Amino acid sequence: MSGDGGWGMPAAPYRGSWRLAGRFWPTVRDDPADAEAVSHRLSVRAGLVRQLAAGLYTVTPIGLRVIQRVEAIIREEMDRIGAQELLMPVMHPAEIWETTGRYGLAEQFRLEDRGGRRMVLAMTHEEIITWHAARELRSYRDLPQSWYQIQTKLRDEPRPKSGMLRVREFTMKDSYSFDVDEPALERSYEAHAEAYARIFDRAGLAWYRVESDVGMMGGSGAHEYMAPSTAGEDMIARSAAGTYAANVELAVSVAVDPEFGDAPTAPEEFATPGIGTIVELGAFTGLPPARLAKSVVLVADAGPVLAIVRGEHQVHEKKIAYLIGAHRAAHPGEVREWFGADPGSLGPVGVDGSAIRIIADSSLATGHYVTGANRDGVHLRGVVLGRDFVAETADIRTVLAGEEAVDGSGPIELVPVIEIGNIFKLGTKYSEPLGARYLDEHGQEHPIIMGSYGIGPARVAMAAIEQGHDEDGIVWPPGIAPFDVHIVLIGDADSDQGRYADALMTDLSDLGLEVVLDDRPALRPGEKFVEADLLGCPLRVTVGKRTLPDGPLEVRMRRTRETSEIPLDGAAEAIRGLWLGMASH
Repeated sequence: MSGDGGWGMPAAPYRGSWRLAGRFWPTVRDDPADAEAVSHRLSVRAGLVRQLAAGLYTVTPIGLRVIQRVEAIIREEMDRIGAQELLMPVMHPAEIWETTGRYGLAEQFRLEDRGGRRMVLAMTHEEIITWHAARELRSYRDLPQSWYQIQTKLRDEPRPKSGMLRVREFTMKDSYSFDVDEPALERSYEAHAEAYARIFDRAGLAWYRVESDVGMMGGSGAHEYMAPSTAGEDMIARSAAGTYAANVELAVSVAVDPEFGDAPTAPEEFATPGIGTIVELGAFTGLPPARLAKSVVLVADAGPVLAIVRGEHQVHEKKIAYLIGAHRAAHPGEVREWFGADPGSLGPVGVDGSAIRIIADSSLATGHYVTGANRDGVHLRGVVLGRDFVAETADIRTVLAGEEAVDGSGPIELVPVIEIGNIFKLGTKYSEPLGARYLDEHGQEHPIIMGSYGIGPARVAMAAIEQGHDEDGIVWPPGIAPFDVHIVLIGDADSDQGRYADALMTDLSDLGLEVVLDDRPALRPGEKFVEADLLGCPLRVTVGKRTLPDGPLEVRMRRTRETSEIPLDGAAEAIRGLWLGMASH
């Protein structure tokens, strides 16, 4: 489910070739002081972006070429599955968002116009596309439909960081499918999934498709497309074989059981003076964390909750939230009031289940454990779920690397990733409240079944930098590089070398390649080579005094650093052949 080949010819021949003399290309020598991610450092140094404020960036002309190339691939693949492009407003009437209950989300920018009408700035466009569908799609004969746009989005991101990876304003491709029933939605969903695979392959990314949480989008199912990167703030769990992959928010695994031995016939008390943590309890008892039970007290709207996991695990906030809703950690005073002991000596034995909801992780169904006795400085050994206490059981823990995948494909690994796309089965979440309904062949009315599908072009570009770079700069995949060929002219533009370089650029452009010619007179050759490596176009061609009259022409591959010498006769065709050979691997 990953790929890095099959680009073919460039996706955006309309962009043209450039001479750098007189162009705006603001490279810098030093990393930005606040940069942590490689993509942040190199996108600034290579002159692709400039920061206006926290989470707000201007994309420079060369940076825009990369984004446009990603967008061109997206458009080609969306058009290929029959989707039609449109463009919706960024500013929306608040009442449409109120209809679906999403007005007032913490990430939403809100304002009033001069007439006092409440408005929102788009985080996404589900409400608006559905509002249009309710007025335009009235019969089963109008369906299926797929509409998409590439449009600005705004999100009040609380912690903008990592350059273009976490921002407050960004461009996004969002598409929407409209179908008559669930089987038809499944076909639209799979068509988008296949299109996404081609998009990310053509962009030259390693990527995974993983099961994900529907989150604020809602619906019945979702997948995310993730690019592995050490800069990623998301984490996925996947088996080495790749047959199982999920966001850690949904990931499940088979815990590795310790040697339990025989359980005592009943829990046994023992003194644990001064013991307040699982680490201290493990050191005191000599038992591994998997033989200990950790008790976490939470407060939900319905009252207190005791969540229990094995000692090596953590309670997963989102998993427990699915069961108990919004919640917070209990205060120490509340814990003492409800359990008669301080945190560190808590356990489920003897707890009144009618007053305190008890939820145990499913891994506790096997074995016997050490738990707190609800008396300070006292614990119980040999506690068995079902025999000594009653609890709901559910998957409420964060998975750990090395645990077994649930599909039997081996141990899982945890991989940091950058989210580059997502697809959602929305069902009727938006069509029902917004009245998007159609009449079937019998005149019966039904809600339209919807899907939603997003890709962040800038995130694709930044993920490519994260996956493709070295100590000298960016190493672009051929599919989305700002230029296919970077010609470095050593000499004056009006010299024989300059005229040859100009003619070579024209010949390469005629063959469908995008070319940048560095003809800037003020830079020394070494400076031009350094900046060529920093920008990272797939091929660098040097035209200097030794090039004419008889050649050869020096061509260097950015990724492998291999240098070839080719004759001047037929040079453009030979360079094109090198590009095609490189792009096909």
